Amino acid sequence: MTTATPRKIGENQYQIDADSNSGMRVPVRIYADEPLLQKMLSDRTIMQAKNVASIPGIVGQSIVLPDGHEGYGFPVGGVAAMDAEEGMISPGGVGYDINCGVRLLRSNLTEKDVRSKLKELVTDLFSSIPSGVGSKGSVRLTPSQLDEVLVKGVNWAIDNGYGSSDDADVCEENGQIQNADPNKVSDKARKRGAPQLGSLGSGNHFLEVQKVSEIHDEEAANRMGLKEGTITVLIHCGSRGFGHQVCSDYLRVAEQAMEKYNINLPDRELACVPNNSEEGESYRAAMFAALNFAWSNRQMLTHWTRKSIERVFNQSESDLDMKLVYDVSHNIAKVEKHKVDGKERKVVVHRKGATRAFPANRDEIPLKYRDLGQPVLVPGSMGTASWVLLGQPNSMDLSFGSTAHGAGRTMSRTKARRNFSEEDVKKSLSDKGIFIKALTRDGVVEETPQAYKDVDAVVNVSHNLGIATKVAKLIPIGVIKG
Repeated sequence: MTTATPRKIGENQYQIDADSNSGMRVPVRIYADEPLLQKMLSDRTIMQAKNVASIPGIVGQSIVLPDGHEGYGFPVGGVAAMDAEEGMISPGGVGYDINCGVRLLRSNLTEKDVRSKLKELVTDLFSSIPSGVGSKGSVRLTPSQLDEVLVKGVNWAIDNGYGSSDDADVCEENGQIQNADPNKVSDKARKRGAPQLGSLGSGNHFLEVQKVSEIHDEEAANRMGLKEGTITVLIHCGSRGFGHQVCSDYLRVAEQAMEKYNINLPDRELACVPNNSEEGESYRAAMFAALNFAWSNRQMLTHWTRKSIERVFNQSESDLDMKLVYDVSHNIAKVEKHKVDGKERKVVVHRKGATRAFPANRDEIPLKYRDLGQPVLVPGSMGTASWVLLGQPNSMDLSFGSTAHGAGRTMSRTKARRNFSEEDVKKSLSDKGIFIKALTRDGVVEETPQAYKDVDAVVNVSHNLGIATKVAKLIPIGVIKG
């Protein structure tokens, strides 16, 4: 089925109307430049966003961000808000990798310091951090310890020696969302997740050693401790097999419950249940447990990264000033307060491949940044830039406080495997001064930079709309892939 071309309603803003479950017309708002829009029209991205508009209780508009591309049910790079009392919650609106997210570590090392030891550093990191499909962490958890992880999140890791309370202070939700319930998690999810805590995984997950190449907002960069020419580390991973299984379990629950609640949707992958139903409450409690698992997971990877850098440079963590800048989630659903049609309402904001981008003075922002705005981390591909942005007021008007989560895929993994060789990708990276260690050929080829959109173009849309604005550009010099 083809989708009519959206009409332009402003600079980098397009709209197409869709039918809601109640018979009202719901706008589908697309934030993109013309080339990015054309990429979205080449697959089912906008059709999927129109389908999202049919979910009962949707408010405002169905949103596609500039990194948007086709996903499972919901488009990746999609945002939708449902009335918290009368609307739905959808496992597909969060996705399989619950709390897939990004965290950024800074240091006082310079590129000159690192270049001569880059291969040694990347090799040490690669050997220290488990990665790959089904990879297992080095921590063995008892059932009761896993329960603690699912409730305490990043604080479990900190309490067990993997970092300090300063790290929790700069995580979304302080790395521990309340009301997680391990009892709402299946035995299968527990068995998949328990061995994987403290592992990077595969696919688009990575650890990158980067240099700060450009500063665009001096005040924000100073507050975050980012200086041009210094070295940072970006870690991108989520809740591993644990979150995947939670999503699978509750998609089945939702599919079976829709007839009970008389919910009819154009795509079964949108399966949802009333937010306040027994099924909705159970999914939220399990999803929150997966959020906490992921925060703990990233914290452990952060600890091992620090130890690796300490070893290679024979300096302490404090000497190297290896502070956590921020940690964001980009697959999540939470109840938040937003203005809709001029009135404040409680809504369930689904962010699937979307990053929260709240402006200054929101209580949800850590005290360190509250008067500044929320830091936003937008990773690119392993051969291009990543960006640090700052949440701005327009995000509250345009996108329920959200912006893009990355560059966004533009080529399937199958096509990438068919069109590129491991040798070619590695040579291309080497020519740019980037050293990569990967567990498998597919880990390199599927993530070739050509498989992704132009992250600079994605960020420019966000910046120009005033959703989240540029702070710093980061360029990779070392990459670890599963």
